[in-house]
Amino acid sequence: MDWLSATRVFVQVVESGSFARAAAALDMSNAVVTRQVAALEAHLGARLLHRTTRRMSLTDAGEDFHARAVSILEQFAEAQAAAARGTSRPVGLLRISAPLSYGISRLAPVLARFHEQHPQLRLDVDLSDRLVDLANEGIDVALRVATRLDPGIVARRIAALDAVVCAAPSYLRARGRPEQPADLARHDTLSFSYLWAGDEWPFTAPDGRSERVRVRPTVHSSNGDLLRELAIAGAGVILQPRFIVEQALRAGTLVPILESYRTLDLNLYALYLSQRFLPNKVRVFIDFLVDALGDEAQRISASPAVREAPARRR
Repeated sequence: MDWLSATRVFVQVVESGSFARAAAALDMSNAVVTRQVAALEAHLGARLLHRTTRRMSLTDAGEDFHARAVSILEQFAEAQAAAARGTSRPVGLLRISAPLSYGISRLAPVLARFHEQHPQLRLDVDLSDRLVDLANEGIDVALRVATRLDPGIVARRIAALDAVVCAAPSYLRARGRPEQPADLARHDTLSFSYLWAGDEWPFTAPDGRSERVRVRPTVHSSNGDLLRELAIAGAGVILQPRFIVEQALRAGTLVPILESYRTLDLNLYALYLSQRFLPNKVRVFIDFLVDALGDEAQRISASPAVREAPARRR
């Protein structure tokens, strides 16, 4: 049994939605397609598909295998194409996940340039602030804005991002301007649900002294754009990355406060699966991001929390 061919048949069955349609697409008989999938299940020791007379669906094992199989097949196709051309030009489908606000304000403008440089690559971009599972969801690269990453994650640092505490002029006229972080405990605040610090906002004074202020948000939200609009309307004080509030700051609809204090030290990371062979499409895209968005194109160093990304090829 050719397991690579059987895997291709399985993927085609899933994408076609039926054995009959897969057989037609592959120019095979229905019986051959059925035998290949059955043999693959026997080889893996796991049922991949629930099959009835009316419908077909993936099992949990099938969902996981399908996501990984698609990635493997694409890598194999890329390797074949590169060998045939004698070049390593990236081809295929690149699946990207990015935070909603960052994706719209920063990623979208540079993606057009990336596509111009690599027209043979197709892009599938998911914008969401949730934490994605790269393996189970078939994501090639996930961008994440964070102060730190969890242990075991393989990532490359793309850029440093600063955060801003700000409020609308109307709110400050009505409630007064906070002069030190502790004053925020008496103010209405609007908090980002995924903020790692929760409702304890961190600050570093000019003399290096650190403190955390427990705020009592009147609104929690998983979307920074919503919080920005609420702040512009005078609903309270927000702590957000600059890329979310920069236009409002330029327009004067929000004004920065506590400017002598440093707050969240954020970074943009590119996350990808830990594997010995890094697909060229992933490497090329991450290198592009460092050039387009990075501050000094520095890789994060190895630490207990984050393993170092492979060195950049030139």
